[in-house]
Amino acid sequence: MSRAAERLRLLISHLDRPPATIVSFLRAAPTSAQSFSYSSPQRLRYTDNTDLLTPEQRLFFEENGFILIKNLVSEEDIDKFRKEFERVCRQEVKVPGMVVMRDVAIVKSEFVPDQKAVSKLQDFQEDPELFRYCSLPQILKYVECFTGPNIMAMHTMLINKPPDAGKKTSRHPMHQDLHYFPFRPADRIVCSWTAMERVDRQNGCLVVLPGTHTSTLREHDYPEWEGGVNKMYHGVRDFDPTLPSVHLEMEKGDTVFFHPLLIHGSGMNQTQGFRKAISCHYASADCYYIDVKGTTQENIEKEVKEIATRKYDLDDGFEFKDTWAFKGRLVQGERTSL
Repeated sequence: MSRAAERLRLLISHLDRPPATIVSFLRAAPTSAQSFSYSSPQRLRYTDNTDLLTPEQRLFFEENGFILIKNLVSEEDIDKFRKEFERVCRQEVKVPGMVVMRDVAIVKSEFVPDQKAVSKLQDFQEDPELFRYCSLPQILKYVECFTGPNIMAMHTMLINKPPDAGKKTSRHPMHQDLHYFPFRPADRIVCSWTAMERVDRQNGCLVVLPGTHTSTLREHDYPEWEGGVNKMYHGVRDFDPTLPSVHLEMEKGDTVFFHPLLIHGSGMNQTQGFRKAISCHYASADCYYIDVKGTTQENIEKEVKEIATRKYDLDDGFEFKDTWAFKGRLVQGERTSL
C-alpha cells in the first residue's frame, strides 16, 4: 500500500465517526472503469468503512457515484441465470409477480415469441434461481459498504437489450433510479449491475455522468423520441447532452455499483446479438417510506398504480409504497423498517 493510501486509511477511520472534509487527490483504483483525478474537497458520506473498499475506491465512489469491480460474478453463475431466463421466455416456468417486458418496436415485428421478443424481466423475487443473484456473498459484501449491514433487495431486473429495429427504441433515456423509489435516504440505496456478456458501445453499454449523484432528484418524464419509448422508461427532463459522460465497457462477470441519484442510461444496440445484464437495487432495511404526492415522483406513482390495478384487480385503497413492501426481500441482517 502506498504511503498516501496508508495515511488516508488512518484518516478515514476517524472521519467515519463525525463527518469531515478531506482533499481528494488520488486517482481511481484499478477496479474502477476509468481514471479520474481528484481536485475538490469531498465528504465521505456515501460509503462505510467495512475494510473491503480501499481508500482509493472509497474516494472514487465519493467523487463519481459509481465503482466497477472486475470479474465479481462467476461464469458458472451467469450461465445458470441465462438458462433460467431462457426457461421463462419459453414459458416453461410461471413466476408470480414477474413482469415480462417487450421492446415497443419488437412487439410489432416478425420476431417469434421466445427470448428475442423479451427485452426485460422485472421483479423476479419469486424465481429462486434468478433471485440467487441478489444474495451472492461477493455481491452483498460490496453492497454493505453502501447500505450498512441490514440489507433489503428491493428491485430486480434482467435486461435483454435487443438489436435495434431501426427506431432507436433500444436506447434507455438518461435517468436517476431514485425517481422510481418511494423510500429514503438515497445515500443508503445502491444498485449492483452485472454484465452477463461483454458490453461495449456497440451493443449499448451503460453511460454514466460522473458526480451527478451529489445533486438532487430531477424531474422525469417520457422523452419525445420519434421511434417511441418503452413503457416506464422515464428520462430526465431538459437533459443536457453536453455533460461529461463515461461509457462503462465491461466483461462478463464485471459488476458496477452506483448511487440512485447518478444520472445514467444506455445507447442503442447496434449489433445482431442481445446484450444481457442482471441487476438488483438494494436499500438499508433502516430506510423508510415517503409520500411522493406533490413531488416530481407523482407521475411514476400514478403510472405504477394504474398498472397494478389492471394486473391484480386492486381497488384504490393501496398505496405506491405497498407495491415496494410487497416485493422487497431481506437478504442480510434484520428487517427493521422497510
